[in-house]
Amino acid sequence: MMRVSRADRSRFTDWWFTVDQTLMVAVLILMGTGVVLSLAASPAVALKKGLSAYAFVERHMLFTLVGALLMTAVSFLSPRQVRRFALVMLLAALSALVLVHFTAAEVNGARRWLSIGGHSLQPSEFAKPAFVVISAWLLAEARKTTGMPALPMAIVLYLLLATLLVLQPDVGQTFLISAVFGLMFFVSGQPLLYAGVGATLGLGGLWAAYATFPHVQYRVDRFLNPISGDNSQVDRALQSFTAGGFFGLGPGEGTIKTILPDAHTDFIFAVVAEEYGAIACLAILLLFAFIVLRALYFSAREGDPATRLAVIGLALLFGLQ
Repeated sequence: MMRVSRADRSRFTDWWFTVDQTLMVAVLILMGTGVVLSLAASPAVALKKGLSAYAFVERHMLFTLVGALLMTAVSFLSPRQVRRFALVMLLAALSALVLVHFTAAEVNGARRWLSIGGHSLQPSEFAKPAFVVISAWLLAEARKTTGMPALPMAIVLYLLLATLLVLQPDVGQTFLISAVFGLMFFVSGQPLLYAGVGATLGLGGLWAAYATFPHVQYRVDRFLNPISGDNSQVDRALQSFTAGGFFGLGPGEGTIKTILPDAHTDFIFAVVAEEYGAIACLAILLLFAFIVLRALYFSAREGDPATRLAVIGLALLFGLQ
């Protein structure tokens, strides 16, 4: 068994005793759970799409490995280095979002994906965490630096990202970053009047999205009044919870994955419910909750305002999504 001593002043030792090992293990368990669920849900969908049975599993494992390595590498960086890395990633992601608008193929009425090396990448997923880190730094600077227009810069940055997302259109992601930015704005101690104006504009934006985008109106109407339209996918997904009960039908015994076209993505929770049961669903929810609450707990003990606000923002981003 490997033992690490505090007397050893190597970079690995410094990292070992400063990183939140419990939180990292929880994230790795969640990532491993995702691979297991991909094995359960995706082969049936892949075969229906004319792909090899494990095409989606292999892609999932590739991105899981890359994500784990990137997470570990970033955890070795200092807060200043993290902000520099986030700035580079944000600039690259914003450029990619502009590129998406002009070059990406339209899928279901939206342009959101870039094809790179045979894989589809969604630039907004890279923009969100980078935006949180940079806007956290700007909001923190706005409280302590009078000679720097940090607050206007944070607001302009938010408006730029929100505009690029609306143009796709991606109302869900726009709402997500708006909620996170609004909560960070409030927590950072900005004037309550500004927060109130922002909340009012946010509610106006929600109404504008409902009135402007037919697919948003359709989804809201179906949610509020399920019998008013076709909810066959949702109905089938809900039936999987009844079929699975508390302990599920067993791995590989479910049928919902052969019916729903998005069983390996949007409806993977239905596969979990049917094959592993409600207990497994609750365990996954508790794991998500633990990660969010653990991060928020440690943010309260962080002395640097920019780092504290970034941790809060990233936890909210992860939890709300």
